[in-house]
Amino acid sequence: MHTLTSSERQVLQTIEQRQMLDQVLTWAAVNSGSSNLAGLAATAKMLADAFAVLPGDVALVAPEPVDRVLPDGSIKTVAHGEHLLVTVRPDSPTQLLFTGHMDTVFPADHSFQQMRWLEDGTLNGPGVADMKGGISVMLAALRAAELSGCLAHTGYQILINSDEEVGSPSSTKLIAELAQNKLAALTYEPALPDGTLAGARGGSGNFSVIFSGLAAHAGRNPDDGCNAVLAAADLALRLKRLSHKGLSVNPAKIEGGGPNNIVPDHAILRVNFRPSTPEIVTQTDNDLGRIIADIEREHDVRAHLHGSFGRPPKPIDSEAEKLFGLVKQCGADLGLSIAWRSSGGVCDGNNIAACGVPVVDTMGVRGGNIHSKDEFLIVESLVERAQLSALTIMRLAAKGAV
Repeated sequence: MHTLTSSERQVLQTIEQRQMLDQVLTWAAVNSGSSNLAGLAATAKMLADAFAVLPGDVALVAPEPVDRVLPDGSIKTVAHGEHLLVTVRPDSPTQLLFTGHMDTVFPADHSFQQMRWLEDGTLNGPGVADMKGGISVMLAALRAAELSGCLAHTGYQILINSDEEVGSPSSTKLIAELAQNKLAALTYEPALPDGTLAGARGGSGNFSVIFSGLAAHAGRNPDDGCNAVLAAADLALRLKRLSHKGLSVNPAKIEGGGPNNIVPDHAILRVNFRPSTPEIVTQTDNDLGRIIADIEREHDVRAHLHGSFGRPPKPIDSEAEKLFGLVKQCGADLGLSIAWRSSGGVCDGNNIAACGVPVVDTMGVRGGNIHSKDEFLIVESLVERAQLSALTIMRLAAKGAV
């Protein structure tokens, strides 16, 4: 049974709510929707200034090029914001990874832009929980851990990306690179209001299927046409039938078509898959190719598949169980009851775990109603969660193992 040592207690007492809350209020006042490049640039600069207090190199990393399928079927390169990367003691024998994201789901023209206080020390505002509050927790925890002297032989990297809310398409490669040779990782997505953490997560794959058919007059010679919308609808139904306990399939949107008197020669099906295991990812990939080939043959259309399983499933293996156990013990020593449960949501923790690195990905604030105008942060959890994270980091560093 662990208890807090006097030195641990002294370090944790240096974490103060006022500074953390001021950071959240400042950062959340700037819109940083995933497509708001100006807002992301301003946020990245503020975060770079804030993280400069750590004893490492702070850099802004250019995003990888990302292609998107437009409604007309053309493929366009889409711009994303720069990512913040902090590197501290890269030559140390023990290396950790910390990740977060600066983008929110609320674009610059969204009605939800202001913060307001609710009852009982609860702050309502865009991104206050997901995850500008989490970023503040990360920074406060690392500052405290640095004060402890426990990190003299431990290095770490911090990634705060600009595109997590859209699947991290321009930072996935960077995440994989940073995960190499890391002992463990902590990600600062919000916990549930009661403090419950996310454990195992399913994966996610987003795809667009572009159909090219043959136009014809709907009255004179309809049978001479090849209906792209009908092919897209048929594919949507067949893919939906793939759903089972370990796989959710959501055909989300069909775009295309035109006037009622023309057999449509163009359509796009947008579809999302949520597989629970890597084996289901492989099977779904195979099924997708097979069914698209059947559709092409039966409807006499051409189909182009665009997309990928950008978020691999995240099961809980033995090393992840050990890391959760460490967090749980640290929580107990702080008087916190730490529990976790499986989640259907996905995040950068999925990609980190796929690299073989144990990760706890809900080390951020307690909050709720994320991705809505009712998003809230429980303010007392700022210090609470920063102390939990700092203690976890110090003990990881002291052990040099999970």
